[in-house]
Amino acid sequence: MASVRVERTDDGGFVARNDRGAEVAVGGSDEDGVFTPVELLLAALGGCEIVTVEPLTAKRGHRLVRLAARVEAEKVAPTKLGTITVTYDVEFPEGDDKAPQIFTEVAHRVHENHCTVGRALREGTPSEQVLPPLS
Repeated sequence: MASVRVERTDDGGFVARNDRGAEVAVGGSDEDGVFTPVELLLAALGGCEIVTVEPLTAKRGHRLVRLAARVEAEKVAPTKLGTITVTYDVEFPEGDDKAPQIFTEVAHRVHENHCTVGRALREGTPSEQVLPPLS
């Protein structure tokens, strides 16, 4: 099971932490040094794809010189995003004529089938809220 804890800090900010000790500051778009919740969603999608694409491409013998992705979405309403776009920035190894084709095939399969975050977004994974009982 995946799990994070998001809480208000003593200084009035917010932080998300996992059980492995990683943390990320969360806040509004008017604050420096933090990710907004929407930015974290975009980072989750880009991270999911890239950390899956890289080892699968390398496993096939095509270690990419540079692999990065930019993930963007516009708000089309105050609480709604339009299409999320993942744009790859790749540098292929010199002399490896098969790397572009292998990368393209792997990246496509990852996007369509192997990225849990992407599938959750496309398929509309339900979310539930649990509130404490009223006294």
